[in-house]
Amino acid sequence: MWVCVQNWLPFSYVPYYLPCPEIFNMKLQYKGERPFQPVAQSQYPQPKLLEQRPTELLTLTPWLAPIVSEGTFNPELLQHIYQPLNLTIGLTVFAVGKYTQFVQHFLESAERFFMHGYRVCYYVFTDSPQAIPQVPLGAGRQLSVIPIQKHSGWEEISMRRMEAISLHIARRAHREVDYLFCLDVDMVFRNPWGPETLGDLVAAIHPGYYSVPRQQFPYERRHVSTAFVADSEGDFYYGGAVFGGRVARVYEFTKGCHMAILADKANGIMAAWQEESHLNRRFLSHKPSKVLSPEYLWDDRKPQPPSLKLIRFSTLDKDTSWLRS
Repeated sequence: MWVCVQNWLPFSYVPYYLPCPEIFNMKLQYKGERPFQPVAQSQYPQPKLLEQRPTELLTLTPWLAPIVSEGTFNPELLQHIYQPLNLTIGLTVFAVGKYTQFVQHFLESAERFFMHGYRVCYYVFTDSPQAIPQVPLGAGRQLSVIPIQKHSGWEEISMRRMEAISLHIARRAHREVDYLFCLDVDMVFRNPWGPETLGDLVAAIHPGYYSVPRQQFPYERRHVSTAFVADSEGDFYYGGAVFGGRVARVYEFTKGCHMAILADKANGIMAAWQEESHLNRRFLSHKPSKVLSPEYLWDDRKPQPPSLKLIRFSTLDKDTSWLRS
């Protein structure tokens, strides 16, 4: 089957390239929900996180999604609103190869700061189940180790993440959790992360690009890729280390990213930043309903700017080249 998208070169879906064709037929059933319509391509000024003052963050996107940061919400009020809903929050991480060494620190910090007072299901995807430590968990919080296949290169591991998450939701997680966050394991919680982050579809602004023009975003710029974004397009550059939302929306989002990745693979293309490129392309047409400021996705190698009142979730300083070798 040949597909031709306006202004793109033709590309084909080749059946024998598809590692899991059954995903295309999976459909979660939720009564009363209408299919989400993607945003049509259009030209508009770039929203700027520091548009108001250098020390104050933007609080609302042009499509009226709140941008969450310290001072924009009342945590006690949100607890009173969300606590009676009896919610279960899922959290996925991938601990593959040498990345298993980060699991204990990640889980210990999550137990201290992530969604206190709520039921939590941790899903740890790993190719070394025996290497996952037993970390004491609080009441109503449980850990599931999900075995996955070993892959030789870190690029292939990264590209398979969307597939693994969407399949896990379809097979199991949609019956177990109300919301699902997908985070990187080589990070740590440093301050409370609560119900202020809950939304239909949630993205986090990348700490490296929150103050630069969209032309400098590391989008995929090749027209032949399904992740292509033009220089004149883009809202924020979102980090692949943090995204989430209602479990049904996360399923549709990850499945859409996975299908785009497969289309590229069938044509011998790997996007510039693998799954993060496809994540940004999809968030451009499927706008997040809530955006997390960089305090929910920080890089500890950078000094904390005056615009961020505190850091809630941040990367660990590590030798990336060694970890991926």
